Amino acid sequence: MKKNKLSCFLPCRKGSERVERKNIKPFAGNEYGLIQVKLYQLLGVKSIDEIVLSTNDDEILSYVSGLNESRIRVHNRVEDLSSSATSTDSLVAHALDLIGDGDILWTHVTSPFIRFKHYEKIIEKYYESLDEGYDSLMTTTELYSFLWQGEKPLNYDRKLEKWPRTQTLKPIHEINSGAFIASTNIYKQCRDRIGYKPLLYPLGKLVGHDIDWPEDFAIAECLVEKGLLEL
Repeated sequence: MKKNKLSCFLPCRKGSERVERKNIKPFAGNEYGLIQVKLYQLLGVKSIDEIVLSTNDDEILSYVSGLNESRIRVHNRVEDLSSSATSTDSLVAHALDLIGDGDILWTHVTSPFIRFKHYEKIIEKYYESLDEGYDSLMTTTELYSFLWQGEKPLNYDRKLEKWPRTQTLKPIHEINSGAFIASTNIYKQCRDRIGYKPLLYPLGKLVGHDIDWPEDFAIAECLVEKGLLEL
């Protein structure tokens, strides 16, 4: 059950170094690309009270100004917080400055397959988890693979079995940056978008697909064109 005002923080800076105009270039039939897709998805989530879009991209600012959506609050981000060198820690403080009270759902346009139905389940699970002793939530992708670090395996014991079946391996959670939820109290106490005991919320590998490189963008478009995933 929702307990506080829920604000969505959507950071969307200009100037991707890997994919030119990544956030607003045409994508899978959507003229305004990933920002168009993500705002449509978020506006479909009734439990989100406001969407706080922080951007320095004039194209995005122009596009959003024509939407006339009362739940979207646009912040024209200063350039000091808009470079590729800007740390996530700085953005955490920025999100708290913009959203002083309630709960914050932090998400990105680069996760186009996290649809409104997924957000609704994520939000519902977050509020349930608070009664279970968790203080925050973040989405992950479970990896059932032979994972090594420092010349030894991370998730299995070769003394017991050299090559176990992958489906029997203990999964390792990869943070896919699809969604983070925590209260503003956690932001203040921890100076972070997660607390001391976050719930790990696994998403399907394709649903959690994150667009970071040109090939990620191309793969995402192919997934839509082949009808494997919906936006």
